[in-house]
Amino acid sequence: MDFKDLIIQHAEKITKLKGSIETEEATKNAFIMPFIQILGYDVFNPLEIIPEMICDIGLKKGEKIDYTIIKDGEPIMLMECKHWKQDLSLYDNQLLRYFHVSKAKFGILSNGIKYKFYTDLELPNKMDEKPFLEFDFENIKEFQIEELKKFHKSYFDLETILSTASELKYASELKQVLITEFASPSPDFVKLFAKKVYVGVITPKILEQFTEILKRSISNQINDIISERLKIVIKTNSNDDIKTIDNKETFVEKPIENKIITTDEELEGYFIVKSIVRQVIPSERVTYRDAQSYFAIFIDDNNRKLLCRLHFISETNMGISFLNEDKKEIKYKIEKLDDIYNYSEDLIRIAGLYTE
Repeated sequence: MDFKDLIIQHAEKITKLKGSIETEEATKNAFIMPFIQILGYDVFNPLEIIPEMICDIGLKKGEKIDYTIIKDGEPIMLMECKHWKQDLSLYDNQLLRYFHVSKAKFGILSNGIKYKFYTDLELPNKMDEKPFLEFDFENIKEFQIEELKKFHKSYFDLETILSTASELKYASELKQVLITEFASPSPDFVKLFAKKVYVGVITPKILEQFTEILKRSISNQINDIISERLKIVIKTNSNDDIKTIDNKETFVEKPIENKIITTDEELEGYFIVKSIVRQVIPSERVTYRDAQSYFAIFIDDNNRKLLCRLHFISETNMGISFLNEDKKEIKYKIEKLDDIYNYSEDLIRIAGLYTE
């Protein structure tokens, strides 16, 4: 089993077990120690892992870090652990103090589900306030798996990680800046664009006017991008030649309409499917296409990676369908949206085929 498969498998374990984890120690045993093993380290070998290593801080004696990962006799990573329900943002200062008195180059703060990776990009030997990498087992992003793999014992190389840490850190921060500015543009952000189209003095009144113009322009541009994407999807979908056969239960086929209308129920069904399969595949890989007679849910927006189809004609005439081994569609009648959860095993099995 390769590294990616181990990560996906561990994510499934977390989903199944977290409700029964009551203490920080149980979090370590069930989630964090297995994660360290996934990184290739023997948690029972004191030459690789030191639990509760003493990190005296000034006058404070006997301070201990939960786990210290060792390579060639030197500490390379410090790991501070919390219960899976705890908010990690409350504890980064604690890890900062340990980092300051250690030779380790990386600090990891984790609650067993979320992992925050820190280093000293801004000032030597002083841990940055913000992590350069955040990994969430409940919201796995594929590119992050590759970054995480660099911390594996077999691939660990200090210079390689540091060369990408800076880019990861600032790319993440810039993304957050853009999200904030798009939602509520700051005066400086508005002025930056206003000066490109307005030749006069940017007075407070003009600034207020351009703030609203910029917000609408951003919203319209995003909508245009989405619309163009949907046009491509719909055009591709028209070439879909998947055959269908009758279901074992009576099911009324959705009548052909002149226009495609994506309903709230279809979107809610989409999000239910997305929540079911996220334990085996990153949620951002789950996409949909609305057609005249059904609502299809795919992996990677790929016509050959169909998860299921939803057939929502009315509140009393709903169904879900899957492809069998012969690429023929098998339909099942459902009474309500929550009935989709009855097909979780089928959805997870199909999604599992597309994890690679």
